[in-house]
Amino acid sequence: MEDSLLELFCDIDDFCQQFVPDWNRHQLESRERQRQREKRLTLSESMTILVHFHRSSYRCFKHYYLYNREWLHSAFPELISYSRFVYLMPPPLIPLCVYLMGRRGTPTGISFVDATSIAVCHNRRIHSHKVFKKVAKRGKTSTGWFYGFKLHLVISDQGELLAFQVTPANTDDRAPVPKLARGLVGKLFGDKGYLSRKLFETLMEQGLQMITKVRKNMKNQLLPLEDKLLLRQRALIETVNDQLKNISQIEHTRHRSVANFMVNLICGLIAYTWQPKKPSLKWAMQDDCLVAA
Repeated sequence: MEDSLLELFCDIDDFCQQFVPDWNRHQLESRERQRQREKRLTLSESMTILVHFHRSSYRCFKHYYLYNREWLHSAFPELISYSRFVYLMPPPLIPLCVYLMGRRGTPTGISFVDATSIAVCHNRRIHSHKVFKKVAKRGKTSTGWFYGFKLHLVISDQGELLAFQVTPANTDDRAPVPKLARGLVGKLFGDKGYLSRKLFETLMEQGLQMITKVRKNMKNQLLPLEDKLLLRQRALIETVNDQLKNISQIEHTRHRSVANFMVNLICGLIAYTWQPKKPSLKWAMQDDCLVAA
């Protein structure tokens, strides 16, 4: 645990040394901030603690922070109280987003796209919920209705995160795809929810072929054997979504602000990029055809 914390801190601290001076200069020039005060806990230390929580086995940040306080204090001598740390969670949001963009994987020509629900409260409490009242919406998945947001992901066949976007829950799954697919080439595999001639033509103009299954009332389409095999492996991205929710803890209903919700989500995605072994497809050559191992 100490080794993982040290490795994570060194990488984040190297990023902050390059990013923070330019970021502070931009804030002063644009008058977003009038002065820069030194804090007991540095930005790199705060980011490290936030990301490391999502790499730990704890499901609640409060328990992680309080139960490991002595260990964290030995690593960060200027550690502050839990309530003060929670109050200072929103400011690292922009650096965390920039850091995550640098952690994206390399496109391989084979990509998978999917959207997963991010509920922010139980359905029975929707009418009394106030934190996300102006931004969250009701949406529906194959398992039923929920209130919150959707996380749209694009990953490679090696399980590397290529692109992501957060939208209200009532957003059509196909709407963010053109933006998510910028810079990608090859083939993009999705479920039936991504069926759209307009989307197919838009992506083809970008050099990307969208491949999905067809509905029962549609004519079957002839696909190469390799594409059929890859389409069957689309569950790979659902495995990633499951790990994000159950290992990286990107979803819970205890948020007290929109900013803290975004920090929690971004840190969970960063923690996933640090996983030593990600869900991936292993291919073997058999009879001159690619077969999933």
